[in-house]
Amino acid sequence: MVESYKNKDIPGRTALVTGAARGIGFRIAEHLGKQDVNIVICDILSDLAQEAAKQLKSRDINAVAVAGDVSNPEDVESIFKEATDNFGDVNILVNNAGITRDNIIVRLGAKEWDDVMAVNLKGAFLCIKAVARSMMKKRYGRIINISSVVGLTGNAGQANYAASKAGLIGLTKSAARELAGRGITVNAIAPGFIATDMTDKLTDETKEEFLKSIPLKRVGTPDDIANVVSFLVSDAASYITGQVIHVDGGMVM
Repeated sequence: MVESYKNKDIPGRTALVTGAARGIGFRIAEHLGKQDVNIVICDILSDLAQEAAKQLKSRDINAVAVAGDVSNPEDVESIFKEATDNFGDVNILVNNAGITRDNIIVRLGAKEWDDVMAVNLKGAFLCIKAVARSMMKKRYGRIINISSVVGLTGNAGQANYAASKAGLIGLTKSAARELAGRGITVNAIAPGFIATDMTDKLTDETKEEFLKSIPLKRVGTPDDIANVVSFLVSDAASYITGQVIHVDGGMVM
C-alpha cells in the first residue's frame, strides 16, 4: 500500500466526500480521516455508505454515512444539514461522485446523456453551492473536483462522460475565480487509468491499450489520487487554486 501523504494542519476539520462508499472516494476519505479530519461519507448507495463509515470508525476515524442523490437539490440540502448536525460546518468538499453510461454518439440516448450530466456535473455544482456560503463566512475552504483525463482528450464511446468531466474543469476555474477573495481554493484532479470497480469492467484489450499510452507503464491506484487530495486541502497548497492536476502516469502531457 502506498504511504499516505500526511500534513499536520488539517486535524479537526470536516470533509464531505461524495461517491465515497468505495473506490477512489473511499480512499480519499480514509486518507483524510487518518489525519484526524471528520469524515462525511456521502453516497447514493446507503448500505455501502454505512459499511464504509463502519470501516473508518474501526480505524479510529470520526465518520458518518449520509445517503443521497447529489443530482437532486432536496437531497443535497439534506446531505449538508446532516453533515453540519454531526460535525459543524464542512471545510473540505471533494466532489467525487460519478457515473458512466457509455455508448457511441449515434446510439447514445438523451437519458444516458442527462443521467451522466446530472450526477457528474450538476451534482458538483449543487454541492459547491450548498457549501460555499458557510466557507465564505469563515473565509476558509478547500474544494476538490475529481475530473478525468478524458475531459481533456475525449474518448470514443464516452461523449457524455467526457463532456461532463470537461464541464467540471470549467466549473472548477469559474468557482476558483469567484471564491478566491474569501480564502477558498478550488482545484480539480484529472485521474488517468486508475484501478477501480469502474475500470475493472473494461475488456483486457482496452486495458492493454491504456497501458501502452502510460509512460510510467503502470496502472494508477486510488491512493495516488488520495495523496494529491491530501496535499491540495493542506495549508501547504494554500496558493494553488483554479488548477487541474493530472494524475495519470504521464498519459496526458
